[in-house]
Amino acid sequence: MSTPSAVRPPDPAIHAAARERLAGLATPPGALGRLGDLACWVAATQGEVPPRPVDQVRAVVLAGDHGVTASGVSAFPSAVTPAMVRTFAAGRAGASVLAAQHGVSLRVLDLGVDDDLADLPDAVRAHKVRRGSGAIDVEDALSADETARALAAGRAIAAEEIAAGAQLLVTGDMGIGNTTPTAALVAASLGLPGSEVVGRGTGIDDASLVRKGEVVQAALDRAGDRVADPVERLAALGSADLAATVGFLVAAAQAGVPVLLDGLISVACALTADDLAPGASAWFAAGHRSTEPAQSLALEKLGLEPLLDLGLRLGEGSGALAAVPLVRSAALLLRDVALLSEVLG
Repeated sequence: MSTPSAVRPPDPAIHAAARERLAGLATPPGALGRLGDLACWVAATQGEVPPRPVDQVRAVVLAGDHGVTASGVSAFPSAVTPAMVRTFAAGRAGASVLAAQHGVSLRVLDLGVDDDLADLPDAVRAHKVRRGSGAIDVEDALSADETARALAAGRAIAAEEIAAGAQLLVTGDMGIGNTTPTAALVAASLGLPGSEVVGRGTGIDDASLVRKGEVVQAALDRAGDRVADPVERLAALGSADLAATVGFLVAAAQAGVPVLLDGLISVACALTADDLAPGASAWFAAGHRSTEPAQSLALEKLGLEPLLDLGLRLGEGSGALAAVPLVRSAALLLRDVALLSEVLG
């Protein structure tokens, strides 16, 4: 069994001081709504009131393929994954556009794409664990050694982003079929059957949705009691990119750097990260609500309310990137709006 390592929360005294400042702003009580709550969270994560402007936002897209795609759980073939990694590298993906629009650094990394990607820079492949991951309905996704390497890669990637000055991190994903293992991770964490966690992912039809539920249930049945341990859960049901995302999230929380989560992929990994390092979720905010039912179930368990609800199901970190201006605005409101005492003299 993995030994959980608790994470200290953002400073409660700073959070209380932020609430006090919020109450003293020259605005009606509660007028800033959830932006006020978000501002206090930002201040607590920074350990500073008023908070600093959130200028340095850094996003990482962790890419990988999933053997379960062969079971007909996706509307697209696995060949799309390497094609999209190349699109990210060229700065032409949806998340690339949003990151550029909002001044967010974004890089894509291959953790388990079923392609050598030899035409891309070495830096893209520097953390690769394997080509593809096992089909979770019939075999483990990863060996114990591969799981450990993927978790370590995620920690290293987080450390690189933090060393580069990140004040806020964003997790992104790219991998055809990835909503199936993440639904399985959520089901395993919450003790739910496969039929209650699956969604349409990239847009599958009704028959494929039923099949997807069956595949997730088969994976859960095969893994059995091992899913109680978060590391063994990742080996049985995850993938290299998902395990790396968990390592990334744990490392960020342990370092005291907040993370803006995206859709099902990052939220499922956040749920697993909180199992692995209890208290990690206090350093996470939910960027948006996706259309996948497992994401809502995981968010409820984590106690996170999404900032946006736009019907997005693109993945890539796109929903979180769309929410970055809200985080920045919240911090500036708490920082720069006049205090009522100043207005009244």
